[in-house]
Amino acid sequence: MKALLLFMALLSFTTLQCICVPKSLKVGDKAPDFELINQNGETVKLSDFKGKKVALYFYPKDSTPGCTQEACSLRDGFESLADANITILGLSKGSLKSKQRFRRKQNLNFPLLIATQEVLDDYGVSTGLLQFYLPKRWTFLIDEDGIIVAIIKTVDTKNHAQQIIDEFSSLR
Repeated sequence: MKALLLFMALLSFTTLQCICVPKSLKVGDKAPDFELINQNGETVKLSDFKGKKVALYFYPKDSTPGCTQEACSLRDGFESLADANITILGLSKGSLKSKQRFRRKQNLNFPLLIATQEVLDDYGVSTGLLQFYLPKRWTFLIDEDGIIVAIIKTVDTKNHAQQIIDEFSSLR
């Protein structure tokens, strides 16, 4: 009986440890693929962008001041990002309606994806165990082969488009 209790305690601790310790992606890792819904209800896979540079930006919440500032920086810098062959994908929790409203109100010219808890966990951007926690404001720069080449953890919300371009340019 003691052996069974010890085994169950060990199993519980191991399971809890796996849940509590977030994944830690680093430069050189393959970006985890995902299949998410965009603001139009269409399915988007990261693997659809193989052969392209991608800036995968996670943001806490639609229509909040910092997230709006960041999204507008990307909107305003969209042409420069496109000239540098960089695709922008915004990911956050929220509803289809929230994504549509945010995109329409700010005239955003790039897709917003509804992030699942699994994707937030895969990228290590969860801020807690419970699903109501908001994601961290991080941007993963992914090369044409699907490899993470940079992670921006200190986002300049006013100049994020230029920050992304500069970071990709410094990799040459």
